[in-house]
Amino acid sequence: MHVQESHWSSAVATGAAMSASTGNGRADRTRTAPLRVDAQRNLEHVLRAAREVFGELGYGAPMEDVARRARVGVGTVYRRFPSKDVLVRRIAEEEISRLTDQARAALGQEDEPWSALSRFLRTSVASGAGRLLPPQVLRVGVVEDHARVPQQRTQPNTGELRLVPETPAAPEDDAGAAQLLDVVGRLVERARAAGELRPDVSVSDVLLVIATAAPSLPDAAQQAAASARLLDILLEGLRSRPA
Repeated sequence: MHVQESHWSSAVATGAAMSASTGNGRADRTRTAPLRVDAQRNLEHVLRAAREVFGELGYGAPMEDVARRARVGVGTVYRRFPSKDVLVRRIAEEEISRLTDQARAALGQEDEPWSALSRFLRTSVASGAGRLLPPQVLRVGVVEDHARVPQQRTQPNTGELRLVPETPAAPEDDAGAAQLLDVVGRLVERARAAGELRPDVSVSDVLLVIATAAPSLPDAAQQAAASARLLDILLEGLRSRPA
C-alpha cells in the first residue's frame, strides 16, 4: 500500500516563443517550489500528528483531531489521505515495519535467546509501538470463555492464543504482518527451546505484552517509568522457572 503523492508537471514552450517561455518557466518554478516544500512539510506534520493522536486515543480518533494536532485544515489531511482508512493503513504499515526491524535487530545482535526476546520487548515498548499496533495483529482469542480477551474472538479447541483478523486485510497488510509474526516467532521459539520461556507463551502473548506495557500518560517521565515497571512485571510472567 502506498499513498499516492501529487505529481508536479511543467510545460516547455518551443519555437519562436522559447526564450520568453523559458523565462516564464523559471518564474513558475520559483513560485511553485515553496509549495512543494510546504506540501512535504504538511505531510510530515500530518503523519506525526496521526501517530500521536492514534497512539493516545486509538485508531477510532477522528481526522479532525489529526488535523488540529498537525495545525492544518482537515481538507489538507484529506488531500493527502482521501479517507481515514488510508491514513490508518499508512500508520499501521509503518508500525509493522518498525517492529519487524526491531525484532530482526534483536535476533541478529543478541546471542542469548532470552536477552534477544527481552531486548525486542524493551525496545518496542520504549518506542511506544504498542499504542500503534494494528488491529489485525492484536485480534486474538482463547479457548476458555472466562479468560477471553474483551472484544476479541474465541478460537475453538486450539489450546492457545491465535491471531484472528477482524476484517479481511489488504494483501500488503498480510505480507507485512506475516513478516512481523515470522521474526517474532523465531524469537519466541529460540527462548522456548532454551527453556527460558514458558512453553504456553505464544507470539500473540508477546504482542499483547507490547500493547499492554505502553500506556499513554500525559507526563513523559511518568509514562516511561510506568512502562518500564509494567514491562518488568510482564517479563517475569513470561519467563520459565525451574520446577
